[in-house]
Amino acid sequence: MRVRVLGTAAGGGVPQWNCACHGCAAARAHPSWRRLHASIAIEASPGRWYVVNATPDIAEQIEANPDLHPGPERRRTPVAGVVLTDAELDHTLGLPRLREARDLRVVATGTVRDALARGLRMDRVLAPYTSLTWSDLPEDEPVPLDGAGGVAIRAVRVSGKRPRYAADLDLPDGAWSVALHVTDRRSGASLVYAPALAGWPSGLGRALSAADCVIVDGTFWDDDEPRRSGFTDRTATAMGHLPISGPGGTAARLAALPAARRLYTHLNNTNPLVDPGHDGHRTLAGMGIEVASEGQVIDL
Repeated sequence: MRVRVLGTAAGGGVPQWNCACHGCAAARAHPSWRRLHASIAIEASPGRWYVVNATPDIAEQIEANPDLHPGPERRRTPVAGVVLTDAELDHTLGLPRLREARDLRVVATGTVRDALARGLRMDRVLAPYTSLTWSDLPEDEPVPLDGAGGVAIRAVRVSGKRPRYAADLDLPDGAWSVALHVTDRRSGASLVYAPALAGWPSGLGRALSAADCVIVDGTFWDDDEPRRSGFTDRTATAMGHLPISGPGGTAARLAALPAARRLYTHLNNTNPLVDPGHDGHRTLAGMGIEVASEGQVIDL
């Protein structure tokens, strides 16, 4: 199984268009600081890739990764579909950018599908352009992405946090935010991708303990970072993201996992890790943890 890292930033990217914080200002001056919205692509079978989350940057992410380029026929694309971990705008606004597709397969939980249909009217908006085919993303057992003997995927519920636009929708509580447990049935290797973590439920812990590679939420360095940055009066955990360091941080938990690769993604523009030279990178490296880089290829 091959995985490509397409983006590593939290909402707004780095730099964020209306932000002049240190991270955003530095990213405008130094291209190495720039980050697109968090996403990965998974090669489900040879030459067929599924993009995890359709971010606003999806077209740029495809162009930056040759494995995802179309050809040799004019409109043949290796992008076989999209898998959604939630219904947040940062992870779904890229769907309209794929409207030129003849048809588009979207794999999501029923909760996420209902939110997109009723809250954003995504089905109705895209119907004149392309045909959306929805596939269920179950929590109880893995389902194959492409063929029974290849890559299989299962949802692991991590949060009941709704997107703001769905706060008043008459929808039952459900799998609003999930991690993905991806398994290559040919080799037995597995990956857990969890770009947003409001907690560490037991189901997630079991999946992480069984994975060969984990890529998880690194939005904020510490719990007080959002308040210290001045853009909110809430802590990281109050915003639905476990911090990396400090009491209740995820770094110690990641370091204790048996996975051969442990990486952070979904960095906010205020996170000091957006600076490639920040000491936090060395601290994490000493714990066997990496910060995912865009364009990185992980073979499992």
